[in-house]
Amino acid sequence: MKITHVEIFDIHCPERPPWNPIFVRIHTDEGIHGVGEAGLAYDWGHSAAAAMIKEIAEAVLIGYDPFKTEALWSRMLRESFWGLGGGPILYSAMSAIDTALWDIKGKALNVPVYQLLGGKTNDNLRTYASQLQFDWDTECRKLTAPEEYAAAARKAVDEGYDAVKVDPIVYDENGESSFDRTNLFTPKQMKLFGNRLRAIRAEVGDEVDIIFEAHSLMGCASAIQMGEVIEEVNCMMFEEPVNYLNSAVHKKVADKLRVPIAGGERLYHRWDVRPYFEDQSIDVLQPDVGLSGGFTEAKKVCDYADTYDIRVQAHVCGGPVATAASLHLEAAIPNFLIHEHHTYATKAWNRELCIQDYQPVNGKMQVPDLPGIGIELNDEIVKRSPHVVVK
Repeated sequence: MKITHVEIFDIHCPERPPWNPIFVRIHTDEGIHGVGEAGLAYDWGHSAAAAMIKEIAEAVLIGYDPFKTEALWSRMLRESFWGLGGGPILYSAMSAIDTALWDIKGKALNVPVYQLLGGKTNDNLRTYASQLQFDWDTECRKLTAPEEYAAAARKAVDEGYDAVKVDPIVYDENGESSFDRTNLFTPKQMKLFGNRLRAIRAEVGDEVDIIFEAHSLMGCASAIQMGEVIEEVNCMMFEEPVNYLNSAVHKKVADKLRVPIAGGERLYHRWDVRPYFEDQSIDVLQPDVGLSGGFTEAKKVCDYADTYDIRVQAHVCGGPVATAASLHLEAAIPNFLIHEHHTYATKAWNRELCIQDYQPVNGKMQVPDLPGIGIELNDEIVKRSPHVVVK
Protein backbone atom coordinates (compact mmCIF):
# COMPACT_ATOMS: atom_id res chain seq x y z
CA MET A 1 0.00 0.00 0.00
CA LYS A 2 1.27 3.46 -0.91
CA ILE A 3 0.07 7.01 -0.27
CA THR A 4 -1.16 8.64 -3.47
CA HIS A 5 -2.44 12.06 -2.45
CA VAL A 6 -3.24 14.17 0.60
CA GLU A 7 -6.11 16.61 1.19
CA ILE A 8 -5.69 19.43 3.73
CA PHE A 9 -8.62 21.48 5.05
CA ASP A 10 -8.28 24.83 6.87
CA ILE A 11 -11.82 25.05 8.20
CA HIS A 12 -13.58 28.38 8.57
CA CYS A 13 -16.84 28.37 10.56
CA PRO A 14 -18.91 31.47 9.67
CA GLU A 15 -20.96 31.15 12.85
CA ARG A 16 -17.79 31.07 14.98
CA PRO A 17 -14.98 32.89 13.15
CA PRO A 18 -12.27 32.12 15.77
CA TRP A 19 -12.88 28.38 15.30
CA ASN A 20 -10.61 26.75 12.69
CA PRO A 21 -10.15 22.97 12.88
CA ILE A 22 -7.44 21.64 10.56
CA PHE A 23 -8.17 18.27 8.95
CA VAL A 24 -6.04 16.03 6.76
CA ARG A 25 -7.29 13.15 4.62
CA ILE A 26 -4.63 10.79 3.29
CA HIS A 27 -5.44 8.53 0.31
CA THR A 28 -3.79 5.28 -0.78
CA ASP A 29 -3.53 3.24 -3.95
CA GLU A 30 -5.84 0.61 -2.44
CA GLY A 31 -8.73 3.04 -2.13
CA ILE A 32 -8.43 3.32 1.67
CA HIS A 33 -8.13 6.76 3.21
CA GLY A 34 -7.59 8.04 6.73
CA VAL A 35 -8.42 11.30 8.51
CA GLY A 36 -6.53 13.24 11.17
CA GLU A 37 -6.70 16.61 12.90
CA ALA A 38 -4.10 19.12 14.04
CA GLY A 39 -4.67 20.40 17.57
CA LEU A 40 -4.76 24.12 16.76
CA ALA A 41 -8.45 24.79 16.18
CA TYR A 42 -8.46 27.91 18.35
CA ASP A 43 -6.39 31.06 18.67
CA TRP A 44 -3.33 31.60 16.47
CA GLY A 45 -1.62 29.03 14.30
CA HIS A 46 -4.24 27.07 12.38
CA SER A 47 -3.19 28.17 8.88
CA ALA A 48 0.46 27.63 9.78
CA ALA A 49 -0.40 24.06 10.78
CA ALA A 50 -2.20 23.50 7.45
CA ALA A 51 0.84 24.82 5.59
CA MET A 52 3.15 22.59 7.63
CA ILE A 53 1.07 19.51 6.78
CA LYS A 54 1.39 20.47 3.11
CA GLU A 55 5.18 20.78 3.37
CA ILE A 56 5.54 17.42 5.11
CA ALA A 57 3.22 15.75 2.60
CA GLU A 58 5.26 17.09 -0.29
CA ALA A 59 8.54 16.08 1.34
CA VAL A 60 7.89 12.55 2.55
CA LEU A 61 4.33 11.26 2.25
CA ILE A 62 3.63 10.66 -1.42
CA GLY A 63 4.56 7.05 -2.24
CA TYR A 64 5.12 6.18 1.43
CA ASP A 65 3.81 3.01 3.09
CA PRO A 66 1.16 4.22 5.60
CA PHE A 67 1.76 1.23 7.87
CA LYS A 68 5.25 2.46 8.77
CA THR A 69 4.05 4.94 11.40
CA GLU A 70 6.99 4.49 13.76
CA ALA A 71 9.56 5.06 11.04
CA LEU A 72 7.70 8.05 9.66
CA TRP A 73 7.33 9.63 13.09
CA SER A 74 11.07 9.44 13.68
CA ARG A 75 11.69 10.76 10.22
CA MET A 76 9.39 13.76 10.73
CA LEU A 77 11.04 14.42 14.08
CA ARG A 78 14.61 14.38 12.79
CA GLU A 79 14.50 15.31 9.10
CA SER A 80 12.33 18.36 9.76
CA PHE A 81 15.28 19.87 11.67
CA TRP A 82 12.84 21.84 13.84
CA GLY A 83 11.41 18.68 15.37
CA LEU A 84 14.45 18.40 17.61
CA GLY A 85 13.57 21.79 19.08
CA GLY A 86 9.85 21.52 18.73
CA GLY A 87 6.78 23.67 18.79
CA PRO A 88 3.03 23.36 18.28
CA ILE A 89 3.02 24.07 14.52
CA LEU A 90 5.29 21.18 13.60
CA TYR A 91 3.96 18.76 16.21
CA SER A 92 0.33 19.47 15.35
CA ALA A 93 1.10 18.69 11.70
CA MET A 94 2.93 15.50 12.66
CA SER A 95 -0.02 14.58 14.88
CA ALA A 96 -2.63 15.05 12.17
CA ILE A 97 -0.65 12.94 9.72
CA ASP A 98 0.07 10.19 12.24
CA THR A 99 -3.59 9.98 13.28
CA ALA A 100 -4.67 9.64 9.65
CA LEU A 101 -2.18 6.83 9.09
CA TRP A 102 -3.48 4.89 12.10
CA ASP A 103 -6.99 5.41 10.70
CA ILE A 104 -5.79 3.82 7.44
CA LYS A 105 -4.25 0.90 9.33
CA GLY A 106 -7.44 0.25 11.25
CA LYS A 107 -9.55 0.35 8.10
CA ALA A 108 -7.16 -1.91 6.21
CA LEU A 109 -7.23 -4.47 9.03
CA ASN A 110 -10.97 -3.93 9.68
CA VAL A 111 -10.50 -3.12 13.38
CA PRO A 112 -10.95 -0.02 15.54
CA VAL A 113 -7.70 1.79 16.34
CA TYR A 114 -8.04 0.98 20.03
CA GLN A 115 -7.47 -2.67 19.11
CA LEU A 116 -4.14 -1.71 17.54
CA LEU A 117 -3.21 0.17 20.73
CA GLY A 118 -3.65 -2.91 22.90
CA GLY A 119 -7.39 -3.48 23.02
CA LYS A 120 -10.19 -1.88 24.99
CA THR A 121 -9.30 -1.36 28.63
CA ASN A 122 -12.04 1.19 29.28
CA ASP A 123 -15.55 1.58 27.93
CA ASN A 124 -18.46 3.89 28.70
CA LEU A 125 -16.01 6.67 29.54
CA ARG A 126 -16.88 9.06 32.33
CA THR A 127 -17.09 12.54 30.80
CA TYR A 128 -17.14 16.09 32.11
CA ALA A 129 -18.74 19.25 30.74
CA SER A 130 -15.88 21.59 29.89
CA GLN A 131 -15.59 25.41 29.94
CA LEU A 132 -18.71 26.58 31.78
CA GLN A 133 -17.51 30.20 31.61
CA PHE A 134 -18.95 30.14 28.07
CA ASP A 135 -22.27 28.80 29.42
CA TRP A 136 -23.59 25.33 28.67
CA ASP A 137 -26.18 25.96 25.99
CA THR A 138 -26.71 26.12 22.23
CA GLU A 139 -24.82 29.42 22.00
CA CYS A 140 -21.60 30.63 23.66
CA ARG A 141 -21.70 33.70 25.87
CA LYS A 142 -19.46 35.24 28.49
CA LEU A 143 -20.61 34.60 32.05
CA THR A 144 -19.87 37.16 34.74
CA ALA A 145 -22.19 36.83 37.75
CA PRO A 146 -21.74 33.88 40.13
CA GLU A 147 -25.37 32.88 39.69
CA GLU A 148 -24.79 32.54 35.94
CA TYR A 149 -21.99 30.07 36.64
CA ALA A 150 -24.30 28.13 38.92
CA ALA A 151 -27.01 28.04 36.25
CA ALA A 152 -24.55 26.76 33.62
CA ALA A 153 -23.44 23.99 35.96
CA ARG A 154 -27.06 23.06 36.63
CA LYS A 155 -27.69 22.66 32.87
CA ALA A 156 -24.77 20.26 32.59
CA VAL A 157 -25.77 18.23 35.63
CA ASP A 158 -29.33 17.99 34.35
CA GLU A 159 -27.90 16.40 31.18
CA GLY A 160 -26.31 13.66 33.28
CA TYR A 161 -22.78 14.95 33.88
CA ASP A 162 -21.31 14.36 37.33
CA ALA A 163 -18.24 16.52 36.66
CA VAL A 164 -17.78 20.03 35.23
CA LYS A 165 -14.84 22.28 34.39
CA VAL A 166 -14.70 26.05 34.58
CA ASP A 167 -12.23 28.91 34.21
CA PRO A 168 -13.58 31.48 36.68
CA ILE A 169 -10.68 33.93 36.32
CA VAL A 170 -10.53 34.76 32.60
CA TYR A 171 -13.40 37.30 32.68
CA ASP A 172 -13.68 40.28 35.02
CA GLU A 173 -16.99 41.60 36.33
CA ASN A 174 -17.63 43.32 32.98
CA GLY A 175 -16.88 40.28 30.85
CA GLU A 176 -13.50 41.59 29.72
CA SER A 177 -10.81 38.97 29.18
CA SER A 178 -7.40 38.99 30.85
CA PHE A 179 -4.74 36.59 29.66
CA ASP A 180 -2.23 37.80 32.23
CA ARG A 181 -3.16 36.94 35.79
CA THR A 182 0.43 36.85 37.02
CA ASN A 183 -0.07 39.76 39.42
CA LEU A 184 -1.37 39.06 42.90
CA PHE A 185 -5.16 39.09 43.04
CA THR A 186 -6.86 41.94 44.84
CA PRO A 187 -9.41 41.18 47.57
CA LYS A 188 -12.16 42.22 45.13
CA GLN A 189 -10.92 39.78 42.49
CA MET A 190 -10.55 36.97 44.99
CA LYS A 191 -14.11 37.52 46.11
CA LEU A 192 -15.53 37.52 42.57
CA PHE A 193 -13.57 34.51 41.31
CA GLY A 194 -14.11 32.60 44.54
CA ASN A 195 -17.85 33.32 44.56
CA ARG A 196 -18.19 31.98 41.03
CA LEU A 197 -16.66 28.72 42.19
CA ARG A 198 -18.65 28.65 45.42
CA ALA A 199 -21.88 29.26 43.51
CA ILE A 200 -21.23 26.19 41.36
CA ARG A 201 -20.53 24.06 44.43
CA ALA A 202 -23.67 25.28 46.18
CA GLU A 203 -25.74 24.51 43.09
CA VAL A 204 -24.44 21.02 42.26
CA GLY A 205 -23.77 19.72 45.75
CA ASP A 206 -20.93 17.62 47.10
CA GLU A 207 -21.19 14.64 44.75
CA VAL A 208 -20.36 16.47 41.51
CA ASP A 209 -16.68 17.04 40.71
CA ILE A 210 -15.48 20.53 39.82
CA ILE A 211 -12.30 21.03 37.82
CA PHE A 212 -10.68 24.46 38.12
CA GLU A 213 -9.30 25.50 34.72
CA ALA A 214 -6.67 28.26 34.67
CA HIS A 215 -5.27 28.10 31.10
CA SER A 216 -1.78 28.83 32.50
CA LEU A 217 -2.82 32.45 33.08
CA MET A 218 -1.51 32.80 36.62
CA GLY A 219 1.89 33.34 38.08
CA CYS A 220 3.22 31.27 40.92
CA ALA A 221 2.01 33.59 43.68
CA SER A 222 -1.47 34.19 42.26
CA ALA A 223 -1.89 30.45 41.63
CA ILE A 224 -1.06 29.75 45.27
CA GLN A 225 -3.51 32.50 46.30
CA MET A 226 -6.28 30.90 44.23
CA GLY A 227 -5.37 27.49 45.59
CA GLU A 228 -6.96 28.41 48.92
CA VAL A 229 -10.37 28.75 47.28
CA ILE A 230 -9.82 25.60 45.21
CA GLU A 231 -9.13 23.62 48.36
CA GLU A 232 -12.10 25.21 50.13
CA VAL A 233 -14.47 24.15 47.35
CA ASN A 234 -12.83 20.70 47.18
CA CYS A 235 -12.03 20.75 43.48
CA MET A 236 -11.17 17.50 41.72
CA MET A 237 -8.06 19.08 40.22
CA PHE A 238 -6.33 22.37 39.45
CA GLU A 239 -5.62 22.51 35.72
CA GLU A 240 -2.71 24.48 34.25
CA PRO A 241 -2.18 26.80 37.22
CA VAL A 242 0.97 28.25 35.62
CA ASN A 243 2.75 28.02 32.27
CA TYR A 244 5.26 25.37 31.21
CA LEU A 245 8.19 27.64 30.45
CA ASN A 246 9.80 26.97 33.82
CA SER A 247 9.03 23.62 35.44
CA ALA A 248 10.42 24.83 38.78
CA VAL A 249 7.51 27.26 39.07
CA HIS A 250 5.07 24.42 38.44
CA LYS A 251 6.68 22.35 41.18
CA LYS A 252 6.48 25.23 43.68
CA VAL A 253 2.72 25.47 43.16
CA ALA A 254 2.29 21.71 43.43
CA ASP A 255 4.31 21.64 46.68
CA LYS A 256 2.20 24.39 48.26
CA LEU A 257 -1.27 22.99 47.52
CA ARG A 258 -3.30 19.97 48.59
CA VAL A 259 -5.15 19.45 45.34
CA PRO A 260 -4.15 17.29 42.34
CA ILE A 261 -2.42 19.30 39.62
CA ALA A 262 -3.38 18.67 35.98
CA GLY A 263 -1.66 19.80 32.81
CA GLY A 264 0.04 18.79 29.61
CA GLU A 265 -1.87 20.10 26.62
CA ARG A 266 1.18 22.23 25.75
CA LEU A 267 3.68 19.45 26.43
CA TYR A 268 4.13 17.59 23.19
CA HIS A 269 6.18 14.44 23.73
CA ARG A 270 8.24 12.28 26.11
CA TRP A 271 11.00 14.85 26.39
CA ASP A 272 8.60 17.66 27.31
CA VAL A 273 6.85 15.74 30.08
CA ARG A 274 9.99 14.30 31.65
CA PRO A 275 10.77 17.07 34.20
CA TYR A 276 7.15 17.16 35.41
CA PHE A 277 7.11 13.42 35.90
CA GLU A 278 10.46 13.31 37.64
CA ASP A 279 9.62 16.08 40.11
CA GLN A 280 6.07 14.72 40.59
CA SER A 281 4.47 18.12 39.91
CA ILE A 282 1.71 16.76 37.64
CA ASP A 283 -0.87 14.30 38.95
CA VAL A 284 -3.12 14.21 35.89
CA LEU A 285 -1.57 14.40 32.43
CA GLN A 286 -3.62 15.99 29.63
CA PRO A 287 -1.95 15.15 26.33
CA ASP A 288 -3.66 16.22 23.10
CA VAL A 289 -3.58 13.56 20.37
CA GLY A 290 -3.53 16.43 17.86
CA LEU A 291 -0.43 18.00 19.41
CA SER A 292 1.57 15.23 21.04
CA GLY A 293 2.48 13.39 17.86
CA GLY A 294 -0.71 11.43 17.17
CA PHE A 295 -1.20 7.90 18.46
CA THR A 296 2.44 6.92 17.92
CA GLU A 297 3.72 9.32 20.56
CA ALA A 298 0.62 9.88 22.72
CA LYS A 299 0.45 6.20 23.68
CA LYS A 300 4.10 6.25 24.71
CA VAL A 301 3.58 9.36 26.82
CA CYS A 302 0.59 7.78 28.56
CA ASP A 303 2.56 4.61 29.31
CA TYR A 304 5.44 6.73 30.59
CA ALA A 305 2.98 8.55 32.88
CA ASP A 306 1.78 5.24 34.27
CA THR A 307 5.23 4.49 35.65
CA TYR A 308 4.71 7.50 37.96
CA ASP A 309 1.07 6.66 38.84
CA ILE A 310 -0.04 9.69 36.83
CA ARG A 311 -3.60 9.52 35.52
CA VAL A 312 -4.54 10.63 32.00
CA GLN A 313 -7.33 12.81 30.68
CA ALA A 314 -6.79 13.67 27.04
CA HIS A 315 -7.11 17.34 26.18
CA VAL A 316 -9.94 17.64 23.65
CA CYS A 317 -10.62 21.07 22.19
CA GLY A 318 -11.02 20.59 18.45
CA GLY A 319 -13.26 19.27 15.74
CA PRO A 320 -15.04 15.90 15.75
CA VAL A 321 -11.94 14.07 14.47
CA ALA A 322 -10.08 15.12 17.63
CA THR A 323 -12.91 13.74 19.75
CA ALA A 324 -12.88 10.38 17.97
CA ALA A 325 -9.10 10.05 18.20
CA SER A 326 -9.02 10.83 21.93
CA LEU A 327 -11.71 8.23 22.62
CA HIS A 328 -9.55 5.49 21.07
CA LEU A 329 -6.52 6.52 23.10
CA GLU A 330 -8.48 6.69 26.35
CA ALA A 331 -10.15 3.35 25.64
CA ALA A 332 -6.81 1.57 25.44
CA ILE A 333 -4.74 3.00 28.29
CA PRO A 334 -4.88 1.58 31.85
CA ASN A 335 -4.42 4.98 33.52
CA PHE A 336 -7.47 6.74 32.02
CA LEU A 337 -9.27 9.11 34.40
CA ILE A 338 -12.02 11.08 32.65
CA HIS A 339 -12.92 12.37 29.17
CA GLU A 340 -13.26 16.06 28.27
CA HIS A 341 -16.30 17.23 26.30
CA HIS A 342 -15.79 20.88 25.39
CA THR A 343 -18.79 23.17 25.04
CA TYR A 344 -17.68 23.77 21.42
CA ALA A 345 -18.15 20.05 20.74
CA THR A 346 -21.87 20.47 21.44
CA LYS A 347 -22.37 23.28 18.92
CA ALA A 348 -23.97 22.78 15.48
CA TRP A 349 -21.14 24.60 13.67
CA ASN A 350 -18.69 22.00 14.97
CA ARG A 351 -20.87 18.91 14.83
CA GLU A 352 -21.70 19.38 11.15
CA LEU A 353 -18.05 19.01 10.08
CA CYS A 354 -18.16 15.19 10.13
CA ILE A 355 -20.68 12.51 9.25
CA GLN A 356 -20.55 10.83 12.65
CA ASP A 357 -21.40 12.88 15.72
CA TYR A 358 -20.13 11.41 18.97
CA GLN A 359 -21.87 12.96 21.97
CA PRO A 360 -22.11 11.77 25.58
CA VAL A 361 -25.25 10.18 26.98
CA ASN A 362 -25.87 10.75 30.69
CA GLY A 363 -22.30 11.96 31.11
CA LYS A 364 -20.67 8.95 29.44
CA MET A 365 -18.97 8.55 26.05
CA GLN A 366 -18.99 5.35 24.03
CA VAL A 367 -15.86 4.45 22.06
CA PRO A 368 -16.45 4.07 18.29
CA ASP A 369 -16.34 0.44 17.14
CA LEU A 370 -16.07 1.21 13.42
CA PRO A 371 -12.78 0.36 11.66
CA GLY A 372 -10.08 3.00 12.09
CA ILE A 373 -11.04 5.90 14.33
CA GLY A 374 -14.63 5.67 13.14
CA ILE A 375 -15.25 9.09 11.66
CA GLU A 376 -15.46 10.68 8.21
CA LEU A 377 -15.39 14.28 7.04
CA ASN A 378 -18.63 15.80 5.77
CA ASP A 379 -17.47 16.94 2.31
CA GLU A 380 -20.59 19.05 1.79
CA ILE A 381 -19.43 21.26 4.67
CA VAL A 382 -15.63 21.03 4.76
CA LYS A 383 -15.15 21.71 1.05
CA ARG A 384 -16.67 25.15 1.53
CA SER A 385 -13.46 26.09 3.37
CA PRO A 386 -9.97 26.57 1.91
CA HIS A 387 -8.43 23.22 1.01
CA VAL A 388 -5.54 21.94 -1.06
CA VAL A 389 -4.49 18.59 -2.55
CA VAL A 390 -0.91 17.34 -2.59
CA LYS A 391 -0.12 14.67 -5.19
